[in-house]
Amino acid sequence: MRRNTVHFAIACALVLGYAAYAESAAKPVERAHAHNDYQHEHPLIDALNAGFCSVEADIHLAANGALLVGHDAKDLKPERTLQALYLDPLRVRTRANGGKVYPNGPGVMLLIDLKSDGEKTYAALREVLENYADMLTEFTPDSTKPQAVTVIITGNTPRETIAAESPRFAAIDGRKNDLESNPSVHTVPLVSEAWRPLFEWYGKENMPAEVRKKLKDFVEKVHVQGRRVRFYAAPDHPDIWKELLTADVDLINTDKLEELSAFLAKNDKKNAK
Repeated sequence: MRRNTVHFAIACALVLGYAAYAESAAKPVERAHAHNDYQHEHPLIDALNAGFCSVEADIHLAANGALLVGHDAKDLKPERTLQALYLDPLRVRTRANGGKVYPNGPGVMLLIDLKSDGEKTYAALREVLENYADMLTEFTPDSTKPQAVTVIITGNTPRETIAAESPRFAAIDGRKNDLESNPSVHTVPLVSEAWRPLFEWYGKENMPAEVRKKLKDFVEKVHVQGRRVRFYAAPDHPDIWKELLTADVDLINTDKLEELSAFLAKNDKKNAK
């Protein structure tokens, strides 16, 4: 009992700590995606204070049913739950701002990477998400009802299970093969693909014309289907960011929160007003 009390106290402290940061959050920068966000000193908080509108959290299903945030099992700590680090702070912020994460701003995406068994982890996650229905985007096979926070599932994704649910509070992170099968955009609203080996250019010289065209064509194919696109494992520096921005990539991955935020605030014409 004492152990549970300590964990609850830590979780409350994290939420209260988040609230202290809420008013200092920057102007939203819509294309910015915080890759492995939980590795920063203040998960979620640092990203929101840099204006990010998309964050990524890896989760593992613990033996006691908790959803713990971390890249590998060795990184897990009982107080670092998905609720304490992400869902509770987002709800505090959303309620404080009249139903928005950013006052009068765009929605925020929470990309959840399932690291443990997909079916079991998603079953536990589904129950958790139902407790936050007031702030989460709701999906059916034929509709999307946007709310402050949109949850997208990646990693060990139980695609058939998720696709069969209606309504649900999560959608699927697709891959390039989905551009051929063309599933419902209400089931797969996002397509993520590894930069390598799709594009063999790493920013050390000018992007070759054929690579630029391939990138442009890929992005256009995603957009024609009404989806958003993200590339992971791309070199994380301004030369790449510039090309991704020029190609109209929707979400730019980074571990460099302040640098990407400043770059997009200066260069992205579609940046939130």
